[in-house]
Amino acid sequence: MREGPRRFEDHPLRGAVLHEIHARPFLMMEAPRIVLSFAFMTDAAQSAAARGSLAALCARNGLPQPAADARHHVVDLAGGTLRWESHAEFTTYSWDVRGSAGALPADTPFGEAFEPPGPLMVAVRLDLVSDDRPVADILASYDPGSLAVSEVAGGRGVIASDFREDGDGYTRLLVIDRGFEPQEAGPVVQRLLELETYRTLALLGLPEAQRLQPEIRRIETQLVANTARFRSSEGFEANRRLLDDLTALAGELEAGAAESAFRFGASRAYSEITHLRLNAMSERPTPGYSSFTAYLARRMAPAMRTCQTVESRQQDLSRKLARAAALLRARVDVELSQQNRALLDSMNRRARLQLRLQQTVEGLSVAAISYYIVGLIGYLAKGSPVVGFELDPTHVTAFAVIPVALFVWFLVRRIRSRHDDGHGD
Repeated sequence: MREGPRRFEDHPLRGAVLHEIHARPFLMMEAPRIVLSFAFMTDAAQSAAARGSLAALCARNGLPQPAADARHHVVDLAGGTLRWESHAEFTTYSWDVRGSAGALPADTPFGEAFEPPGPLMVAVRLDLVSDDRPVADILASYDPGSLAVSEVAGGRGVIASDFREDGDGYTRLLVIDRGFEPQEAGPVVQRLLELETYRTLALLGLPEAQRLQPEIRRIETQLVANTARFRSSEGFEANRRLLDDLTALAGELEAGAAESAFRFGASRAYSEITHLRLNAMSERPTPGYSSFTAYLARRMAPAMRTCQTVESRQQDLSRKLARAAALLRARVDVELSQQNRALLDSMNRRARLQLRLQQTVEGLSVAAISYYIVGLIGYLAKGSPVVGFELDPTHVTAFAVIPVALFVWFLVRRIRSRHDDGHGD
């Protein structure tokens, strides 16, 4: 029998969880090195298509193909290393090759034959160089108004960028090797690429917030106007129309909130990852330059606050609309109950009138039936000589009126009481 954990049955997800920690290992790098990195916005179908295209590329070049459910894959291609990763809403490609700063290699995986899986969001060129010149001389071609420079790895490296596109459409990042240890350059390069990717994706929430601001302002203005109408509106129909208006505003607000919820949540997550990557690099400011942390905080913080403010306004406005609608609904319910009460009172009055009419009809019916029965008795008295004795019809009729009337009255009451009992059941 096997000893140790091998003899136990594995959880279906144990392998995936164990391998996840090794999914994105840092690459060993040394200067000079050029890294090209792209991020494309993709949905599930586009991500699957990108995996299929990568598998076909690997097959044509005799390289290992990604698994059917793989979310990352690394192969040696075109003299460098190609890394592919699939994320929730974007797909990234990065390719690093040995080369010095200057013109790009002629043969890259992203030539005419490359099919982008979706719209391009991030395009980065990172140069890892070894240069002992002063930082100011190395960065002479960068925009000084947008330049961020920091020391990393205890001063054994310098990172710099002006976050602007060059003539080829790449955002330029620079890593200067000032004595990196063998395993230090790779983590710095990877974290810097991820920093640029996630800070760009974090800012996607800003256009959404700017789009929603006029709509939220319009709903706030209409809420104020409807609140004024609420104080002066009277009558069931007026309050019902006002309630319909408030419900329509709430529907519009909730639709906008539902559309933006994912985008704002993703921006928060990307912003947090950006800060985590900055903290992991343990940067130190370079005298005379803004650090990456300070630069990104100054540029990203207002955008993130705008997203947070719009989201807070949505939530606050939703609560206000809900309270106003609840108050108005209570007023409508009260007015509706008053109408129902008036209707019931009217029905009660009609029932009483019907009862009186019924009692009147009963009295008339007793009199009519008694009249006919007494008449029959009178006719019988007139025919008494036929049976051998003679009765005075006048006296018989007179004596029969009261008993007949009482009998008929009793019979009518008995019939009515049985009907009443039947209705009660």
